[in-house]
Amino acid sequence: MKKICSIGLLSALLISCSGTKSSTTATSAPDVPSYVQSITAEELKTLLTVVASDEMQGRETGSYGQKEAGKYLIQQYKKNGIPFPKGATSYYQTVPAAFMNKDGDEHLPDSENIWAFIEGSEKPNEIVVISAHYDHVGIKNGKVYNGADDDGSGTVGLVEIAQAFQKAKNEGHGPKRSILILHMTGEEHGLYGSSYYSEHPLFDLKNTVADVNIDMIGRRDDFHKESNNYVYLIGSDYLSSDLYNICEDMNKKYVHMAIDYKYNDRKDPNRFYYRSDHYNFAKNGIPSVFIFNGTHADYHKDTDEVSKIEFDALAKRTQLAFTIAWEIANRDNRLVVDKSGN
Repeated sequence: MKKICSIGLLSALLISCSGTKSSTTATSAPDVPSYVQSITAEELKTLLTVVASDEMQGRETGSYGQKEAGKYLIQQYKKNGIPFPKGATSYYQTVPAAFMNKDGDEHLPDSENIWAFIEGSEKPNEIVVISAHYDHVGIKNGKVYNGADDDGSGTVGLVEIAQAFQKAKNEGHGPKRSILILHMTGEEHGLYGSSYYSEHPLFDLKNTVADVNIDMIGRRDDFHKESNNYVYLIGSDYLSSDLYNICEDMNKKYVHMAIDYKYNDRKDPNRFYYRSDHYNFAKNGIPSVFIFNGTHADYHKDTDEVSKIEFDALAKRTQLAFTIAWEIANRDNRLVVDKSGN
């Protein structure tokens, strides 16, 4: 997740309510327990052991190590029969160096967002984005900053979520709406990957129904020392009462974690709502939820290692993200936008 000191204070959201739609009754999605259970701690550990290994050199934006991590992710999508999106020519969306250095030259090279796609069966032109950043901060003073939690955890969560959706589709239960999996680059330097996508979307943002964003979901913080059976949700009620209700309902039905809204407070000084990739969707009026475990002593340190990940918690939070996206994708009606975001 992006450090607050690198982004400064952001202005309040200026999202118009002119596109707000009246809420209508929506039927629930089909039952999904078999697909939820396909997301396992064991598979997440296998994936993360590679993504957050020393061989990936801390996945600094545009670096050799990040590109190797990207290749590994694409291998997983190919293995699971998950294609790149229609309208794209590969699994990559190039984010030019000029874009990432325009606000202050950090000498960042070209980099890439990585995308995969599960086409919807009934409303294929309506898009549910599920996002996480796969960059981290690289090597400093000879030490590899592996970023196992930040955001290796969300990165591998996306792979498992995509696999679960594809399994459903293979069995004749694919989502009604299309699922766009987005691994973002440049988050640590300024949310550049998601900013670039929001300015150069493959699918019209008017047809983007929601963003479910995952950033740091493999650990516990000091506020939950006694149990890792919790999750922070941020922003679910900022734009859409439907999204808030879905998050609550899916957790109660499938996952049974304690939802903590501490960082959902608009006055919270950490300003986490503005510090991860969902923000570039939310500021465009797209209902977005940020799924998060809070920070810990290893945040942005070389000690953020795979050995410290609590894979039971990682699996449950990934399952929650999947069920939220599943419900959004399968409802009869797209999410109502009935709040201003302010």
